[in-house]
Amino acid sequence: MARRAFFSFHYERDIWRINQIRSIPNITGCAAAGFQDASLWEEAKKTGDAAIKKLIDEALYNTTVTVVFIGNQTANRKFINYEIEKSIARGNGLVGIQIHHIKDSGQNVDEPGATPKLLSENGFKVYKYVDYEALGKRIEEAAKAAGK
Repeated sequence: MARRAFFSFHYERDIWRINQIRSIPNITGCAAAGFQDASLWEEAKKTGDAAIKKLIDEALYNTTVTVVFIGNQTANRKFINYEIEKSIARGNGLVGIQIHHIKDSGQNVDEPGATPKLLSENGFKVYKYVDYEALGKRIEEAAKAAGK
């Protein structure tokens, strides 16, 4: 079954890492600003928090799973709690995936980052990224745990 998943991540810091792993068979991943067009996100930032929340809400529409990709600064993102709260309210399955060990554009890995508090507090599982097949399985597990 094809899944539509919301991908939550620190765009500026981790987009290179995400672009390396986002082509997952049977998974359509989306982010609040899309993957290729950061201009949507930048324009929303100029408009204000309400515009960013609207982008997030629209990206979450029709998704069944939220994947929080955990890099070094993910837990410190301004809208991470909003994305998780909205995902929980939608009944989405949630899963955390650590990505700090994936190389960035400069071929550097990062230090591990903290798991966002709302993932831990709500008992959602967190895994280290291994490969797209394992990620697809984790997404499917999260969906089934949410009854999707």
